[in-house]
Amino acid sequence: MNRIAVRSVVGGLLGGRNCNRYISTAVPVRPLDGAEFLNHRNGDVLGGFYWRRMMSTVPQSAETASLGEKEQKESQSSVSDDAKKGSDSVVVSNYWGIQRPKITREDGSEWPWNCFMPWETYKPDLSIDLSKHHVPKTFLDRVAYRTVKLLRIPTDVFFQRRYGCRAMMLETVAAVPGMVGGMLLHLRSLRKFQQSGGWIKALLEEAENERMHLMTMVELVKPAWYERLLVLAVQGVFFNAFFVLYVLSPKLAHRVVGYLEEEAIHSYTEYLKDIDSGKIENVRAPAIAIDYWRLPKDSTLKDVITVIRADEAHHRDVNHFASDIHFQGKELREAPAPVGYH
Repeated sequence: MNRIAVRSVVGGLLGGRNCNRYISTAVPVRPLDGAEFLNHRNGDVLGGFYWRRMMSTVPQSAETASLGEKEQKESQSSVSDDAKKGSDSVVVSNYWGIQRPKITREDGSEWPWNCFMPWETYKPDLSIDLSKHHVPKTFLDRVAYRTVKLLRIPTDVFFQRRYGCRAMMLETVAAVPGMVGGMLLHLRSLRKFQQSGGWIKALLEEAENERMHLMTMVELVKPAWYERLLVLAVQGVFFNAFFVLYVLSPKLAHRVVGYLEEEAIHSYTEYLKDIDSGKIENVRAPAIAIDYWRLPKDSTLKDVITVIRADEAHHRDVNHFASDIHFQGKELREAPAPVGYH
């Protein structure tokens, strides 16, 4: 073998060839047993050794190292594939060192949700007054009130008493104002180098809470294709309209949301009436609702709608309160934000 290699190198040098050209060498890899000796088809067998032909300028040590890395990657890939086959969970690369800690419920079982954590759950306050109403006093109050009443008309025509679908559509809209308000307050805080008084967090909490209402309703009601298209259209229009409104008049924007929440309370009250009368089946509560609101395991749809209605009442109070602060000529950061007000 050494004679073949030396002859090839010397011949190339004497012939004036470029030493960077490929040379053919034979490298002994490992001894073969009897079966491999007779049946090996991918190389030459000589004297009980398997001779591997190489067409490379890479040193043998480097190539051996690269082969070792390749085998290691293949073994890791096979282990990863086995892990995926043996488990329903998604195997994510931990290259960045980001791993979710092991989280359990109070009973010791594994926490099943990635969209919210146990410390974000709560028991809603069901003692809140549902009948409170802000009587329009100023011109802007009357504009906000009439606007919301006009918006209710097409909703009543389209959904009628299909309160499951109505609630789903309502939550796709109700989750927008908190996000828009929180975003604009965030940008204002950055521009003016001022604290927000906790209002950024309070409004984003509201948006997240409304989104969880939607995630719950989707478990109960499967939207049709035309309802999904309607959601796209309504969200596109409402987001941009509310964005402009909040920039021009935050006090009017919060007053509109306060009246929207009053309408939401009314809609969920009608929903509960249909459940009590048997028009809507009182099915078992979704698992996501039981964990998010810390409901009993045997909770039903009625329990879920009850806690959602209580959430809407809290949002009503927060937004009317925010509007009152603006009407008094003050900024939100001058009043304590109702963070964690559920």
